Amino acid sequence: MNTGTTTNSVGLGRRELLRLGAAGLCGLGLPQLLELEARAGAAGPGAKRQPRARSVILVWLNGGPSTIDMWDMKPDAPDDMRGEFRPVDTQAAGLRICEHLPRMAQVMDRVTVVRSLAHTIPDHNLATMFMTTGNRPTPVLQYPTLGSLVARLVPPAAGTSPFISFPNRDLDRNAGVSGYLGPAYDPFDLEIRVTRADPIETVVDTRGVTLPGGFTIDQLDDRDGLMRSFDQAFESADRKTEVVDGLDAFHRQALEILHSSRTREALDLGREKGSLRARYGQTLFGQGCLVARRLVEAGVRFVSVSSRSNWDTHVDNFKTLRTRMLPPLDQALASLIEDLDARGLLDSTIVYCAGEFGRTPKINPRGGRDHWARSMAVILAGGGFKRGYAHGTTDAHGVAPASEPCTPDDIAATILFQLGIDPHQELQTASGRPVQLFRDGNIIPNLIQ
Repeated sequence: MNTGTTTNSVGLGRRELLRLGAAGLCGLGLPQLLELEARAGAAGPGAKRQPRARSVILVWLNGGPSTIDMWDMKPDAPDDMRGEFRPVDTQAAGLRICEHLPRMAQVMDRVTVVRSLAHTIPDHNLATMFMTTGNRPTPVLQYPTLGSLVARLVPPAAGTSPFISFPNRDLDRNAGVSGYLGPAYDPFDLEIRVTRADPIETVVDTRGVTLPGGFTIDQLDDRDGLMRSFDQAFESADRKTEVVDGLDAFHRQALEILHSSRTREALDLGREKGSLRARYGQTLFGQGCLVARRLVEAGVRFVSVSSRSNWDTHVDNFKTLRTRMLPPLDQALASLIEDLDARGLLDSTIVYCAGEFGRTPKINPRGGRDHWARSMAVILAGGGFKRGYAHGTTDAHGVAPASEPCTPDDIAATILFQLGIDPHQELQTASGRPVQLFRDGNIIPNLIQ
């Protein structure tokens, strides 16, 4: 789990850099992070192919969603397995999903559902690491999440950050960990805050990405003042020679980002019509998905949005899904796909909706479903993935894949392949150790258009 205590080469954690930037350095955490990125990337990325996609939006369902009740229903299974919900037809011929996902049913002709995904880790923390990194956890090495890999390997648009996350701090496990790449490739974490409850009005907390309140671009342009602030804040730090030598270049990059209106405007939901905001849902999760669309439109390469609810439904699975979990997901995810498509962005943006594992086919005595990693389903849309397609099957009871089985590392490898990245290339740790992006992942050709 990312505790924010990882330190960089000058002895300060990334969160401490951002805190210093907001408190007195006027964003100076940013040039330091840029310096770290450049130093970490000195070896250069591996071979690339022409990308089908430019950005990824990860919609993360923390806790393990009951995908057997959502995307891979078993209406002919025994009563103690099939549950209370019924499947309905969708816009994709022959592809049926849960009746409580009516908005998603209308966009399934633009979606791939992978029904044969499986792994063997029914533990929240470890399964999250596997799903978000594409590498089975090992005590020997901490692997970076997909967002950190994308930040390392896919250049962002000018004036934007490569990786932005809207985490649910109460629930997220391992969100945003950059692993062996180092803290330069952690995301900028943002928060959606409620400013009015009914109807909900929200703002994005932008600390660490934009200038602190009351500080102007003109003041930031005062190079001498900037350098004095930097020197005072880091006078007791162990500053490496290459950091000092590179200050000019990194200050120029920082100024470019902070001068740019791209990120600042993308985070301003007031620029959207009220009708569109309402379409995403008057929830923090829904508004987070809308900001994610605005960010990829501005050129951010990877945005992670976490559901605001816990999908760990050991008790009252069906009531919880019907009343609390599925309605906001249905509204936000369907709106995100529709909105991206209407703006011509879906072809270049991968929407990936997943959790760490699925739930048991057999319903427990408390009306819940327990942890089950041996079969699960995820959603992929856009970015060159097939439309209106169900990949693979599970057996009649949903216990295990029956055809075209795949694993989290296969999904991760395919996503990066669509971004033009060779999933078998190597990067290096800080100590110079070569590491292949995915130890076991293979591209899944049938998922690709």
